[in-house]
Amino acid sequence: MWFETGADIDAPRERVWQVLTDVVRWPEFIPTMTRVTYAGDGPLGPGVRVRIKQPALPPMVWEVTEFTDGASFAWRAASRGVVTVATHVLTPLPDGGVSLLLTLGQSGPLAPLVGLLTGGRTRRYVRTEAESLRLRCEAGPGY
Repeated sequence: MWFETGADIDAPRERVWQVLTDVVRWPEFIPTMTRVTYAGDGPLGPGVRVRIKQPALPPMVWEVTEFTDGASFAWRAASRGVVTVATHVLTPLPDGGVSLLLTLGQSGPLAPLVGLLTGGRTRRYVRTEAESLRLRCEAGPGY
């Protein structure tokens, strides 16, 4: 399964990056996140592991595999025959603000079955996350 979605955000890139990488606060404003905790030391960066609990899904530990400060990060989680990789990418827009791109891909022997069973929910979750991040960033600096 491969899915991508995005949102144009009318906020400074620095603010969007701050909100995007403050992952432990995501449950405050993203309804698809129940709990996010560091499985080790923070802040978010290469090799950092984060435990995420989402509604109707088992908890997963995500490890940051790529990190470009101020621009993007990717993380990976593996569970029972499925490897999931998610990316978060910011691109400056010509008139100000940024474009946020979220991608999620699954591979492994059970990926087709998991995609069939949870693909609709996963797509809804990723779209909700992009829109929730947009709304939070555009709400202003009092975050």
